[in-house]
Amino acid sequence: MRVPMKTPTLFPMRLTSALFLVTVTLVIGLTSYLAWQPERSGSLSLWIWALVPSVILAALAAAWAVHDGLLLDWLAPRWGDATRGVFAALALVAGAWTFVRTSMPIGSAHEIWLVSLYGSVGDPRRLANHGQALVGVLVVGSLADEILWRGMVTQIIADRVGSRTAWVWAAGLYALAYFPTAWALGVGSSLNPVLVFAALATGLLFGAMARTFGRLLPSVIAHAFFLWGVLMIVPLWGQ
Repeated sequence: MRVPMKTPTLFPMRLTSALFLVTVTLVIGLTSYLAWQPERSGSLSLWIWALVPSVILAALAAAWAVHDGLLLDWLAPRWGDATRGVFAALALVAGAWTFVRTSMPIGSAHEIWLVSLYGSVGDPRRLANHGQALVGVLVVGSLADEILWRGMVTQIIADRVGSRTAWVWAAGLYALAYFPTAWALGVGSSLNPVLVFAALATGLLFGAMARTFGRLLPSVIAHAFFLWGVLMIVPLWGQ
């Protein structure tokens, strides 16, 4: 992301910045593992564990960004943001649908990955009955993820390695944070890497968008529309 190459004043030490990156990765890793436990399938606690820690960490990231004068640049709306976000989401949904149909087709050994994932999310008809609440959750979660990962995490990494590759490293950490879900969503002794794949793909796309446009709002819109699409409009498994 093209942002001012400042040394963060709220986290002035290299050790402090590194510890924050480790803390974010470990906290999201642990809470995502807990969120996707089988006993939480289709329950409110899944959404609480998946959302609340990210929101808390994103609030800290937002405070840091305000302190360094970055948050307004990240989120200030500009003409075309919605169009960019929606088209990116459509492309991502189409790519996800194609990937699933070629690598996890119905009847294949890997279909169980999607069965486990969508079974944990719950009945889409039940989700539709709480449509407004679901939209709010997806928007808040998308905003939190973008501020935290494509904002603060990327900026901290950029201050160390430069902005050209920082978004790629941030995408790698984003995927690593969801690695524990491979065990939580696994069936028997088989691991389920579907959320790790999703985190890496979306992390790269949203990171590239943030770097290209120099802001986070287009990727926030794309993130929220993508989640809505694969949950309610074009589910990758089921009806």
